[in-house]
Amino acid sequence: MCIGSNFPQAPPKGSLMHAYRSHTCAELNASHVSDTVRLSGWVHRIRDHGGILFVDLRDHYGITQVLCDPDSPVFADMEKVRSEWCIRIDGNVKARDPELVNPKIPTGEVEVFVRDLEVLGASEELPLIVFGDQEYPEETRLKYRFLDLRREAMQNNMKLRSDVVASIRKRMWGLDFREFQTPIITASSPEGARDFLVPSRLHPGKFYALPQAPQQFKQLLMVSGFDKYFQIAPCFRDEDPRADRSPTDFYQLDLEMSFVSQQDVFDTIQPVLQGIFEEFGGGRAVDSEWPQISYRDAALWYGTDKPDLRNPIKMQDVSEHFRGSGFAIFAKILEQDGTEIRAIPAPTGGSRKFCDRMNAFAQKEGLPGMGYIFWRDQGAGMEAAGPLAKNIGPERTEAIREQLGLGIGDAAFFLGGKAKAFEAVAGKARVEIGNELGLTDKDRFAFAWIVDFPIYEKDDETGEIDFEHNPFSMPQGGMDALNGDPLEVLGYQYDLACNGYELVSGAIRNHRPEIMFKAFEIAGYGEDEVKKRFGGMVNAFRFGAPPHGGCAAGIDRIVMLLADEQNIREVILFPMNQRAEDLMMDAPSAPTNEQLRELRLRVLPPED
Repeated sequence: MCIGSNFPQAPPKGSLMHAYRSHTCAELNASHVSDTVRLSGWVHRIRDHGGILFVDLRDHYGITQVLCDPDSPVFADMEKVRSEWCIRIDGNVKARDPELVNPKIPTGEVEVFVRDLEVLGASEELPLIVFGDQEYPEETRLKYRFLDLRREAMQNNMKLRSDVVASIRKRMWGLDFREFQTPIITASSPEGARDFLVPSRLHPGKFYALPQAPQQFKQLLMVSGFDKYFQIAPCFRDEDPRADRSPTDFYQLDLEMSFVSQQDVFDTIQPVLQGIFEEFGGGRAVDSEWPQISYRDAALWYGTDKPDLRNPIKMQDVSEHFRGSGFAIFAKILEQDGTEIRAIPAPTGGSRKFCDRMNAFAQKEGLPGMGYIFWRDQGAGMEAAGPLAKNIGPERTEAIREQLGLGIGDAAFFLGGKAKAFEAVAGKARVEIGNELGLTDKDRFAFAWIVDFPIYEKDDETGEIDFEHNPFSMPQGGMDALNGDPLEVLGYQYDLACNGYELVSGAIRNHRPEIMFKAFEIAGYGEDEVKKRFGGMVNAFRFGAPPHGGCAAGIDRIVMLLADEQNIREVILFPMNQRAEDLMMDAPSAPTNEQLRELRLRVLPPED
């Protein structure tokens, strides 16, 4: 019995006289019965049925079943063949018996009787099995990535990635964007992550850097008079790895436009991304309404600036119901400046068992716990239960229920303090509650623009003002805004969230030198420092820079969502491991003494 496959379409037929194949392993059907054919591929699976050998032969395009019995002149040779050997066979196409037809694959109506066999590449014993869904440690998979990539799921993921990139390019060209390639070797530029430095042989003691993004170059393109730019750009950042982030390099759809507002950027990128998700989303619903949510509202409602809107839960500030209440812990918290009590509604979560489970979740996240109230039916009416309800009394409890829009069978959880101290855990709890109670619609892509990012923040210990977000965003209100309270200054900066992931980040750029110098001065950076760090861009802005803006969308993350994978390494051909190591190519590796001498470098021994 042959297995199913989702391999790509086969290319046009080749000539029978070709050295390796007349057809691919996805191409044969009933119309080829009685033809003599030549196939090449890998031995996917071998089955011995009473002296008849059935072999599933696999190439990039699909699988064809071939068979060999003692009547074949190469039967003895075929008996020696093992899994993942690369072979060529010649044979005759035969129709399968009707009861043996496999409708799951394009070649399921036929099989090929082997007349000739050539071993193109024998295989040693495999460190991981290509056939089936057996799980292997990530270290094994990455060390033998060339074998891991032979697996059907990985072939499909990489095909998906290629098709997504091709579709993006087609859509961008359709919008009159031009694709340009920006430098890979450039100057170091602090952009929020560590640079990968490249020593210069011609200039001893000096270093280039791999670009964290094409940010400055794409802005310079706008100054150069190019109106619309895009690139499928490689980006390099020396970062700690996460499940949704590569520790070394990644690709993004990078774009920039001149003479645009923030809404123009939104209106440009939405049909591109929405079209991609509709084309490759496997039938899952794709929201067409992309709400714009302020950064502060996102933090309040969802505990994150990349909310998952498939989850309908929206947190609320309920501080007034606890101020001066009988629940001393929250009442004392609210006596301190900058504190609040936040509620997480939990529709259908109204049981003590569920509330205790969520309380334990908060403790695992490093908090003492979460207060809770749940509402139940007591025959004569609704009753609020839980320690908080007893401490604050029925009037306050009822006011909370009405504010949150809850009823019998529902619950609410509460966290208090300074928002930055508990917000992240509150956001995780919201996600956990939505998943536990089945409130999150898993069969959908939900998008939201996060806007109005504050440019500055104050250090609680030193009282100094520094940048909280992108310092190159144009302040809303321009120079007038910078003459007021820095903590109230918002930037034309925006992110696009989808299903709990940040997919896009961008901004309308600060293209006015005088506004840029003022913006950096507020954060303690003098004009000379700005010119030293960003001299190329600042110099260009002196010569008639147009208003411009753009964004970048993460290709790897987009494909990860479309492939329904939880780890970004499942959609990258040759990823690093969690320690930023390439186990297959043994990188990073120690340089030779000759290389160090040529670069006039000395390597210090690692610290203990």
